[in-house]
Amino acid sequence: MAAVLAAQPAIASHFSAAWLWGLLRSQPGTIHVTAPAVRRAKRAFVVHSADLLSRDRTALKNIPVTSIARTKLDLATMLSMSGLERVLERSEERGAFDLGALDDLLVRTVGHPGHGRLRTALAIYRENLEDPAFERSKLERRFRRLLKKAGLPAPSMNRNVLGYELDAYWESERFAVELDVYETHGSRAAFERDRLRQEDLKLKGVESIRITGPRLDREPQAIVARVAAHLRLRRRQLLG
Repeated sequence: MAAVLAAQPAIASHFSAAWLWGLLRSQPGTIHVTAPAVRRAKRAFVVHSADLLSRDRTALKNIPVTSIARTKLDLATMLSMSGLERVLERSEERGAFDLGALDDLLVRTVGHPGHGRLRTALAIYRENLEDPAFERSKLERRFRRLLKKAGLPAPSMNRNVLGYELDAYWESERFAVELDVYETHGSRAAFERDRLRQEDLKLKGVESIRITGPRLDREPQAIVARVAAHLRLRRRQLLG
């Protein structure tokens, strides 16, 4: 607030806005604000220049701040692609991801240095909306995003196979991944049904593995590597 008042009519932006919105896991060391015109006075914080529309301004804890969509656009000029993707994932986890608001902002900000990078980072979200292989949980979306980043073929999501609905299924390899969360697999009856289903599928030539949400968070790269290995093995088995 002190920086905002010192550079009036400024508002918190960039990393400072991201911290206020809960998009960063650690507090940035430098304060960033945006004002209609850059002040030449030497300050202990960074002042960016931009004329912001009212829809790109709001307040958090009584501190004037850029909207969450505008904050992501500004961060796109300062973060690596992986860092920007983590910010988007963080906003999704917090229930603060609005693709419509971001698309509206992109239409109005062609020429902004972060425009192209943000559009690229949003591609997977837009693809998921257009893809008939719909995903019904954040766990499924996160899993599919990891596969795409690794260059692995995309599975069908929530596919009905031999009377069972499978979370992720590769038809050519006859291979499935079941994504487990406690809420859907937390009872003894569900535990028994899951094992019977896995046996039934195996008898019909479909191999499957199970991956838990905590494990996907803990070791995403190891999981991707194991899925890739399973797919290679299934191809060899089916060809042999």
